[in-house]
Amino acid sequence: MEFIKKIGKALLISITTLFISTFIMTIFNYVNLIKYKALNIIEIIILFITIFNGSFYVGKNSNQKGWLEGIKFGLIFLIILILFNYLGFNIKFEIKNILYYLILLASSLLGGMVGISFKEK
Repeated sequence: MEFIKKIGKALLISITTLFISTFIMTIFNYVNLIKYKALNIIEIIILFITIFNGSFYVGKNSNQKGWLEGIKFGLIFLIILILFNYLGFNIKFEIKNILYYLILLASSLLGGMVGISFKEK
């Protein structure tokens, strides 16, 4: 039960961060402060930072094996992302997406490892 609460809070933090940062980037794009090509790159960076923050929170609140907690969080986040993309927007699956998801999973793994090292003793 504690694991579900921990993952739930981390997902809430991640999704809130994602929505706020995407909203800010949309405003910047609307007033032409950011070009469209730069916006695509910034959106990818925002997603990496978001998943890193969520797994950092999970790693910081875990007792041991931050890398494993980061992978668990990353897999849950990726399942939600895949379902949202392929069922919600009906986007077709491409091979390049596998590399993208593996990089997101590595970002989550790194966040869990860094989070466990910041744990208060």
